[in-house]
Amino acid sequence: MRSTARTRPLAGATILALAAAAALALAAAAPARADGPGVGTPYVAALGDSYISGESGRWAGNTANGEQYVDALGPTAYDDTTAGPVIPHCDRSKSEEAYIGGGVRGVDFACSGAKTSTFWDGSGNFKPGIDFYDDGAGDVGQAKMLQSWAATHNVRMVVLSIGGNNYNFADIVTDCVEDFLYSPSWWPDYCKDDDVVTRNFTSSNVTAQTAAIRGAILNVATAMQRAGYSSSQWTLLLQDYPSPIPNGSGFRYPQSGYTRQTTGGCGFWNADADYANSTILPTIDNSVFNAGAQSGLPNIKYLEIRHAFDGRRLCENTVGRLEEAGVTYWNDSGAVDKIEWFQGIRTVTASYTDYQVQESLHPDYYAQMALRNCVRQAYNGGAPRGGTCSISANGLNALGEPNMALR
Repeated sequence: MRSTARTRPLAGATILALAAAAALALAAAAPARADGPGVGTPYVAALGDSYISGESGRWAGNTANGEQYVDALGPTAYDDTTAGPVIPHCDRSKSEEAYIGGGVRGVDFACSGAKTSTFWDGSGNFKPGIDFYDDGAGDVGQAKMLQSWAATHNVRMVVLSIGGNNYNFADIVTDCVEDFLYSPSWWPDYCKDDDVVTRNFTSSNVTAQTAAIRGAILNVATAMQRAGYSSSQWTLLLQDYPSPIPNGSGFRYPQSGYTRQTTGGCGFWNADADYANSTILPTIDNSVFNAGAQSGLPNIKYLEIRHAFDGRRLCENTVGRLEEAGVTYWNDSGAVDKIEWFQGIRTVTASYTDYQVQESLHPDYYAQMALRNCVRQAYNGGAPRGGTCSISANGLNALGEPNMALR
């Protein structure tokens, strides 16, 4: 308790001496200035869905020889705390692209399966959207997560990948694979004209989903504003989606028989693969970038990755599974240039293994490390820029990442 007793006035010199001593004592006792907007260690934050959370980042390549030959990160690959994952099945991997290093730290709020708005999936798994959802019990949306984090950390760039699940990408893949497996090559049942596909790409739905993506982008901006940032203190890097399979003419497995799926894990008819690359993917990617333009944000940049992995895609005739490429392990000399960078589509083949069905058709370890390379180039030493990401040369750089260029 502070004393209320009166004391005699002190001489000026004594007051100055005591004031100086008090100032020194306070300076010694005061904690270091806390991180926050524009202060402290810079961070890159990742928000969005499975294509940025790090889904399938545990694995590098595909093989029938055994999981140990392609297990790049091991059983803790998706643990974002020492106690395990913060949100089960979000699959935030340690190879995720935001961890660019070089004095810049990363944080991953993305979640596999996420859409623009928060929901629970059919198995009861929480899927935080790019919103401010808060149930008061610890389940919060990604924009809310970002706002809380950014208030006490110096977030210089936010990388966002969102929208694919708004177009029900997983349902489309399932339909295409089922059509491939359950119809003969002499009378193929194509998914490109099925209702589960076409209803997602009507002009009205594209308009609606573009608006939803725009809303998510604006939620990111609102989160940063609420955390105390001006638009000049951070950059939004908006990325589109990569092509996971080649056109029909680029598959190394024939479409007759079942080898394309049973061996390669890429059960698409040629015509459906062509449609995916010519219509589905461009429509989703354009929707994402159009939403960015419609947001009107002055601090937005674009990371174009649609063709980033051409030549390394699932079942592409320029690469192979480990046994086809003539390598034993994923990290054998030269393996990075010979094996696929996407995980095969799994069905019941994931049973009694460490593989997960949700890892299907996602960029795996090498692809994620390649994206990390591109995100570092986009960060550009703290002066972020956009561009098109592509493979620039064979081999790995000094950080163990595929050589990529951002142009």
